[in-house]
Amino acid sequence: MPHLALYTFGVLKSPLADPAPLTRAFYDVGETVYRQIGRHPGHLAHAEAADGDRGALFDADWGAWGEFAVPTWYGKGRTPETTALAASLSLWTDLRSAFDAVHTGPHRGALSRRYDWFERTGRPNHVFWWVCDGVTPTWREGVARLEHLDDHGSAPHAFTFRDSFAPEVTCAFRTSET
Repeated sequence: MPHLALYTFGVLKSPLADPAPLTRAFYDVGETVYRQIGRHPGHLAHAEAADGDRGALFDADWGAWGEFAVPTWYGKGRTPETTALAASLSLWTDLRSAFDAVHTGPHRGALSRRYDWFERTGRPNHVFWWVCDGVTPTWREGVARLEHLDDHGSAPHAFTFRDSFAPEVTCAFRTSET
């Protein structure tokens, strides 16, 4: 059975290491959101650094999720002191579960504050694509799909909540053969 991969990306107004109250509020809300989403029905897994250090995104060991990567339009820092981004990579059973997790509970409240924390880049901030059972999406794949979405709009290869697509037939056939 195919699973749904979700990559999210946003450029923060301030570096993650900024001690200002607004950055601290972002972290506090983020911890609650991650816990809630991790327990949401339909959530299968999300990328976590092997050493658990979320401040060293670029140098962390992400295991099967691959080397951390960001879209070409990200032009801020890449060290723990200068990184100004938030990104996630996760696997879901279906689009409805992901939609419910994003648009209810603590994440819904965080969405209402997104412009307090994030720059308005005019670029997409999330992308979905279907993966075959047993496949772990990578950060590089998420970036490539987000950039494809930005360049070409929604397609079965890379889509959004609003313009979604059913699993591709080729994935269903590959799944049944394995």
